[in-house]
Amino acid sequence: MKLFVKTRYRKYPIYFVANSHINFKKILIKNNINTKKLMVVHDKNIPKNIINKFKHTLKEGENIFLALKINEKIKNLDTIKKLLNILGKNNFNRNDTMICIGGGIAGDICAFAASIYKRGIKFVNIPTTLLSQVDSSIGGKTGINNFSGKNMIGTFCQPNVVITDITFLKSLPKREMICGYAEILKHALISDKKFFIFLKNNFKNILNLSPNITKKAIFKSCKIKKSIVEKDEREVNLRKTLNYGHTFAHAFESTLGYTNKLNHGEAVLLGILAASKFSNKEGFLPKSELELIKSHIKELKYNNLKKYFNKKSIKRISNFMAKDKKNYSKNINLILLKKISKPLLNNVYPKIKIEKFLNTLINK
Repeated sequence: MKLFVKTRYRKYPIYFVANSHINFKKILIKNNINTKKLMVVHDKNIPKNIINKFKHTLKEGENIFLALKINEKIKNLDTIKKLLNILGKNNFNRNDTMICIGGGIAGDICAFAASIYKRGIKFVNIPTTLLSQVDSSIGGKTGINNFSGKNMIGTFCQPNVVITDITFLKSLPKREMICGYAEILKHALISDKKFFIFLKNNFKNILNLSPNITKKAIFKSCKIKKSIVEKDEREVNLRKTLNYGHTFAHAFESTLGYTNKLNHGEAVLLGILAASKFSNKEGFLPKSELELIKSHIKELKYNNLKKYFNKKSIKRISNFMAKDKKNYSKNINLILLKKISKPLLNNVYPKIKIEKFLNTLINK
C-alpha cells in the first residue's frame, strides 16, 4: 500500500509496510538511492535489535550510522553543525543520501541538514512515531528552534522516499501515541467531520494499536495532509490550516522551555481546545460542535491549562504567539473553525485580546 505526494518540485512515494527492514534495500534501489553511501541518523531510543536489522541490510558500502539522543533541546544549530561536519568529512555529494529513522524532531533535524548541505542531498524519512507518520514526515517542512521560538529556522525539503512502518509503534508509550493522535485529530477537524466522528468512536482502539483501525486512521490522515500539501506546498494559503491549534501550542511549548512536562502533541491538544473555544467566542464555531470537541479532548485528559500555567505565564505565552511565523504585524494571526471541517484563515487579533482570553482559560 502506498500514496504518492506530487508537488511542484518533486513526486515521492509514501510506503505503508510492516517490518520495513526486509524490503528496505529494494525500496531504496527502486527509487534511485545509492545504497553504498548513506548517512543513517537514528534515535537512541529505538530498540537496538531493530537498528541492527537495518545495519545488516546495509552492511555493504561506506554507510555511517549515527545515534542521537533525541529531544526538543537538541533541535538547534549545534546539532546541525555536527551533522554537516560528518557529511563533509566523509565527502558526501549531491547524489548521496541522508536517512532518518526516528520521530518528528529527528526528521526535522535531518531534513534541514540534508537540504542545506551542498544545497541539497537526497533524503529518506522512516518515521517511527505516530506523530511523524501522520504529519511531520509529509510535506517537506523542516525546522529547528532558536531563542525566539519553535521552528524559527527552516527550509522546505521534500523527501525522496517516506517509509511508514506501523511495527515501530509497538515500542511507544501511550503518551507518545496520544502525541501523534493529536495531529490525526487536527486533520479531521480541518477537513472531514465523518473522520472526526470515526476518531471519537475508535480512539481507544487507535491508542491500543488495533491493527486495522490504526492503519485506517494513519492512511486517512496522510491522505488529508497529502491533498493539502499538493495544493499549497509553500504554505501561501490553504496549508496554513494545518497549523490549527499550533499557534497556541508552540507558544505553550516555548513558555515551558521545551521540557518533558508537555510534549508537542500534548501542547497541540491544549492548542486545539484553546483555538476551538476562541472560535466559538468569536461567533464562528457553534456551541454544539465546540461541545463535541471539548468532550473528546476531555476523554484524552488534556483539557486543563491550569495544570501547566498560571497568571504569570500569560504574557510569555502571548509574546511567543506574537512571534509566530504566520504573523505579518504586531497582531496575532490565528486559524479558527467556522464548523468542524471548515477552517477559517487569517483571523488577526491584538495581543491584549488574546491575553484576556488566556486569562479566562487559566484563571477560570
